[in-house]
Amino acid sequence: MTFKHIGIIGKFSDASVADTIRALAAHLGAKGVTVLLDADTARLLPDIGLRTASRDEIGRRCELAVIVGGDGTLLNAARSLAAHAVPLVGINLGHLGFLTDISPGQMLESMDQILRGDYRMEERFLLACSVIRAETEISSGSAFNEVVVHKRNVARMIELETCINGRYLNKLRSDGVIVSTPTGSTAYALSAGGPILDPALDAIVIVPVCPHTMSHRPIVVDGASEIDVIIGNGNRDHAQVTCDGQVSFDLTAGDRLHIRKQAPVRLVHLPRHDHYELLRAKLNWAENPKNR
Repeated sequence: MTFKHIGIIGKFSDASVADTIRALAAHLGAKGVTVLLDADTARLLPDIGLRTASRDEIGRRCELAVIVGGDGTLLNAARSLAAHAVPLVGINLGHLGFLTDISPGQMLESMDQILRGDYRMEERFLLACSVIRAETEISSGSAFNEVVVHKRNVARMIELETCINGRYLNKLRSDGVIVSTPTGSTAYALSAGGPILDPALDAIVIVPVCPHTMSHRPIVVDGASEIDVIIGNGNRDHAQVTCDGQVSFDLTAGDRLHIRKQAPVRLVHLPRHDHYELLRAKLNWAENPKNR
């Protein structure tokens, strides 16, 4: 794939990305690439002098979107560009860097490699989440990491029922439940005791959060599964659903969440990218306790 039109999306509400975006845009322009800057990012950088575009225009016109920020910035971009299947590559100005895996110091050299066609394309997927109340959809969202049903500002457990493909799975009393993609298996789901999934798997993991009964364990299901989470009658106005920790909807007793695989997300990596090396580095698996 040839990248002649590239969109740049910067970290939300953070003007500190300006220098990195300027250097990136200048470098791409010198290579003959047409650069479009995300309009929301441009509002933080009024003097940057780049052509601006909405996310929809970036999706329609660009062959690649470069995300300058952290993993949260890429999560947001993945959801907003999903309908266009634009490949994404991340420049890591954040902390973890599971998704934004190119460092600023390697940015220009890495972009040259990508422009030469020296890269790997990896396909992952989003989840779609619909909130159904009295058989009517009242809200919807999408998630690249996870959909979380959780208690809202109340120090008590919530009661949930879970079904997979219309078949009853269990009733759960807990602080909540996480429905995660393989991408999200190293995020909140991991903190809650879930397994790490290879990102290439076509699978979804369901992880209870602090369950009252310890026999409730994480379960991995086929990626084509459709999952329903029903809010129990004792949870009036005490529950909420959150997508990727960024988009939330309030829930009430009897609400049903319908969660299914939605759109693919394509990530661009350099040939040297190694997911297992990334896990070792980010989770300190290679660290020798004696040498701390």
